[in-house]
Amino acid sequence: MAGSSSASDALFATACKRMPGGVSSPVRAFGSVGGTPRYMARGMGAQIWDEDGNAYTDYCLAWGPLILGHAHPAVLEAVTKTARDGLAFGTCHRMEVALAELVLEAFAPAERVRFLVTGTEAVMTALRLARAHTKRRLILKFSGCYHGHSDGMLVKAGSGVATLGIGDSEGVSAAQAAETIVVPLGSQSGIEEAFARYGTEIAAVILEPLPANNGLLLQDPAWLQALQKLARASGALLICDEVITGFRFGFHGYARMVGLAPDLTTLGKVLGGGLPVSAVLGRAEILDRLAPAGKTYQAGTMSGNPVALAAGIATLTELRTGEPYHRMEGLGARLEAKLRGEGAFAFVRVGSVFWPYFGKRAPTRAEDVSELAVQEFQARYHRWLDRGIYLSPSAWEVGFLSSMHQESQVDALAEALLEPRR
Repeated sequence: MAGSSSASDALFATACKRMPGGVSSPVRAFGSVGGTPRYMARGMGAQIWDEDGNAYTDYCLAWGPLILGHAHPAVLEAVTKTARDGLAFGTCHRMEVALAELVLEAFAPAERVRFLVTGTEAVMTALRLARAHTKRRLILKFSGCYHGHSDGMLVKAGSGVATLGIGDSEGVSAAQAAETIVVPLGSQSGIEEAFARYGTEIAAVILEPLPANNGLLLQDPAWLQALQKLARASGALLICDEVITGFRFGFHGYARMVGLAPDLTTLGKVLGGGLPVSAVLGRAEILDRLAPAGKTYQAGTMSGNPVALAAGIATLTELRTGEPYHRMEGLGARLEAKLRGEGAFAFVRVGSVFWPYFGKRAPTRAEDVSELAVQEFQARYHRWLDRGIYLSPSAWEVGFLSSMHQESQVDALAEALLEPRR
């Protein structure tokens, strides 16, 4: 059982005087659940410990990257060995080639990959490539899908079926937002209207084939395939944002599971095994537009950092055996069996990604998430912390299983989620 954390309280009080909101990323704040964010000191396997020594079973897992759990021996060994040889070179090195081979094996028929640092950078690069390749300016995205914090992607859906985006953040210019079309997820009429109206101007369609940033919003594969067909017919590229889902359900992406063949794919999270690595990949004719092969510019001092790539290589090497996926599927099925059919509680799961939704029926669009369901999550959150269970501090965020979770921990999570609100 985890108690309060006085060390976290003290650290947060100081952080609020030095950092905006006291955090380096807003998702870490406890604004929606109240209280003070816990300051974590260490992690091992499926557990983390805060600065007061309170232990938690971790279902956030750094928001998804730690598919092998914290401090996995193979990853630690690779990182330590590589770090001893040098933290960074700013030159070419063998780790780039090794990770490229693994990624392209998993995502065949993609032919080229460019490594970056963050998912936001990967999406920015994919969009720039799409515009360079098609000589068009508009991007079509979907409400409830998050693609990083570049200006053009920070837009929200308008009231129409297919509307030009409106900036969802201060500092996003109207001109930037106006190049993004927003359509409701799952809307056949929406995509048909968007392509009928803007088709000759659309450079790319970008979507999470499994939206996992505003709940786990399962989409009909038939609709996804219809979207792909419309994009192909119009000459627009299809970009699958698999920053969360890439390598999560197998040694491939989620697109393959639902019959999609994207022109470009963005990866992150699992790809770096806990260190910052992202990627954009696709056909040679598109990727070779990137400098120095082509005239589309992208660069980064820390892109392809050897220590980060070593963590990615070690992680993918473990995943390539298939055993971690087999174990996580078993754990996920066990958790789902305990939570399915429990009255007003809906539980959504794909492999090792899950979403506890406190409503009778899980939505497929972010706009349909019930405010009552959000309130139920918020009301329970600190009780879960007290029981030593760490979930992402937002009702909109998904949970993750790792290959290091145990059946007893999954059983404890199910018990905690089913506990009546007091």
